[in-house]
Formats: sequence, structure tokens, C-alpha cells
Amino acid sequence: MGSFSVWHWLIVIVVVMLMFGGRGKISGLMGDFAQGIKAFKKGMAEDDKTAEAKPEPVKSIETGAQKTEAERRAEGAHS
Repeated sequence: MGSFSVWHWLIVIVVVMLMFGGRGKISGLMGDFAQGIKAFKKGMAEDDKTAEAKPEPVKSIETGAQKTEAERRAEGAHS
């Protein structure tokens, strides 16, 4: 149980070569992950800019003394 046999080391080497060898699969995956994060941050920044560019319309509170246009039209029709 003390040390690994030759077969254990061969399996470890094969796994390491598959993960890091060739075209750099892990580095490619991490690059794709980083691009996704950048795209997400850019989208969030664009949402903030559009929210700042379009201010909400001012809402007024109508009191009993003020009449809406529909009420004025209705009164005009009855007169």
C-alpha cells in the first residue's frame, strides 16, 4: 500500500495528458468561461445605461377638484 505501481503512474500520466495535452482543453474551457463572464458584465453595463437613459415619466396625483379629460368630455356632452 506504500507506493503506486507502474500501472497507477501510467493511468495518472494518461489522465494528465488528456487534460493538459494537445490543444489545451482546460485552458480552452477557461478561456470560454472568461468570455462568458465578460459578455455577462457587458450586458449588465448596457442594461444600466439604458435604464439611466430612459427616465420614468412623472406621475401626477389627481385630486377631486381636478377633472380628467374624459370627465370633461362627458360633461360637455350632457350640456
